[in-house]
Amino acid sequence: MTSTSGVRLHIVTGKGGTGKTTVAAALALALAAQGNKVLLAEVEDRQGISQTFDIAPLSSAETLILEHPSGGRLFGLAVEPKAALLEYLQKFYKLGRAGSLLEKIGAVDFATTIAPGVRDVLLIGKVYEAVGRTEGRGKKATKVYDAVVLDAPPTGRVARFLGVNEEVAEVARMGPIKAQAESITRVLQSRITAVHLVTLLEEMPVQECLDAVQHLGDEGFPVGAIVVNQVRDPILSDADLDALSGGVAPAMRRDIEADLSAAGVPDPAETAGVLLDEAAAHLERLDLQAEQDQRIQEQGRKVFYLPALPEGLDSGGITVLADELRAQGMV
Repeated sequence: MTSTSGVRLHIVTGKGGTGKTTVAAALALALAAQGNKVLLAEVEDRQGISQTFDIAPLSSAETLILEHPSGGRLFGLAVEPKAALLEYLQKFYKLGRAGSLLEKIGAVDFATTIAPGVRDVLLIGKVYEAVGRTEGRGKKATKVYDAVVLDAPPTGRVARFLGVNEEVAEVARMGPIKAQAESITRVLQSRITAVHLVTLLEEMPVQECLDAVQHLGDEGFPVGAIVVNQVRDPILSDADLDALSGGVAPAMRRDIEADLSAAGVPDPAETAGVLLDEAAAHLERLDLQAEQDQRIQEQGRKVFYLPALPEGLDSGGITVLADELRAQGMV
């Protein structure tokens, strides 16, 4: 059994710069690689998904990104508030042409850019609709998507983003808006949802991650896994690291200088000094990673590690990350 068994809505968040869009894409690809029909959605109007997969910009229409040999299919969606509002008005109020008229007079722009909270209501509402959408009738009805992965806003505002419908339900005392808001909140706080957090092994991202874990839990949202991104493996042997941690002995420096001199390197003494400084910085980085990893492990949650890719996402990097998540048992 994987750590996300039973989860159909995967919400991925993290501090800006930690690679949450990359992790969301890798998770969606890992799910599709298991033969699932998966929707990967974004709500920040950054076209991060299209850049990750090197495809044309996404729109408010669900678009096929790729078909996996397993039979799985991955679709992409860039949720756009204006389109979501017009769809919402048609669904609940049957406005028809009146919706287009509202758009022409600027009412739609007002609602999606100025009215507090409306934008987030529409964005999360569209994702909720995709999670619950079915095809077929009666007992033969099945979910359109086996899983939905949401590239959510960063940790600094994700709890407010997810909790906006609870606020709406308190304001709207009756009618379809209240019923819709309450239904969305129930799904977001249910066992079919998991909020995964992405971090780097650095002090500020880890602190923000841990704060978000606490805040999301307090607000009733199910926290899933912590994904540590861009982990750098040691480039030196354990013996060399142990030697460096005890300080550079004169004998070690002499050996390095002798090797450099034998290789014909000019000014071996200066070059040895540069190399040893780089090695010390590398050791310091590894110690920092270990310290921050310990803080994460103390949370008692599932933790998954993704390697730093020297060539970025080029040459199939996103597939490498997806395979790592599968190998480690996240999906």
